[in-house]
Amino acid sequence: MIITVTPNPSLDKVYWVDRLKIGDQTQEEFLTRATRSHMSAGGKGVNISVFLARMGVENVAMGFIGGHVGQVVVRDLRNEGVSTNFVWVEGETRTNVTILERGREYVPIQLNEAGPQISQGASERFLRRYGRILPDADWMVLAGSLPPGLDSDFYYKLAKETGAKVVISAGGEALSRSLDAAPYLVKPDTRQRLAMEGARLTSRERIIAAGRRVIEQGVEVIIISHGVTGDIAISRDGIWDIKARISTTQFKNLVGADDALVGGIIYRLDEGAGFEEALRFGMAAAILSAEGDEKICHQRERIEAEMEQISVERYEEAA
Repeated sequence: MIITVTPNPSLDKVYWVDRLKIGDQTQEEFLTRATRSHMSAGGKGVNISVFLARMGVENVAMGFIGGHVGQVVVRDLRNEGVSTNFVWVEGETRTNVTILERGREYVPIQLNEAGPQISQGASERFLRRYGRILPDADWMVLAGSLPPGLDSDFYYKLAKETGAKVVISAGGEALSRSLDAAPYLVKPDTRQRLAMEGARLTSRERIIAAGRRVIEQGVEVIIISHGVTGDIAISRDGIWDIKARISTTQFKNLVGADDALVGGIIYRLDEGAGFEEALRFGMAAAILSAEGDEKICHQRERIEAEMEQISVERYEEAA
């Protein structure tokens, strides 16, 4: 079974606009009208759960949820065929807004809320549920930001208690504090700051150096984004360049594309595919998700066809 944990899920609202107006004189200049919009359950782990469900994989989504927005998120997940096991909390699940300007969809403007305060009691209820479901887990995906009230070592505590293959897709201290638990796969979230543990990831050499330091801590695989259409995978066995032969101007919606990448890799590895094939499938899923208005691509046949546009080159053995 695959379990996803999203401590800070969201309701994602995406607005497409012809031009984002930023005025400084009259109120009329401030008004930007959306040409269309879309709303769906979100958060990194939630997006991965949706992708897996669309591939026909049964999975369970866990985390903290609250208020009217939380009800909408749970309803959307169940409509997608995802089983849910959330802990309900006081307050309102966050809403995240993305604005996509015509011709600049590959540079989204994102506004993410902090999320509700998580009490000690809610955290303890979650840990009890987590402990009960652990024996059934083959994969455990810990993903996204931590809401107020959770300690930065939350993912570390979850990762060290399971015998499943652990995947962590997060950033900042939530990620760095989890590395000592030696998860199987790590995908740093560098959207807010293109850095890991204070080191700027501004070149392939710096990415590889940072990745090797993570591998030395016991992580099996780390995948770090290198531009919009490329990633670098680093393991004990080697280093791979993952590239898509496509222009970023074809992108319509980057929201959730990174999660489709992670979901695609997990999906193919869980099926027994080889590592390079899983990387190609994951990148193809991410590219197709970015090319469509819908947040998460759900057509396996299209993903497999898109794999022809993805190259995975093993260019150097790990030292």
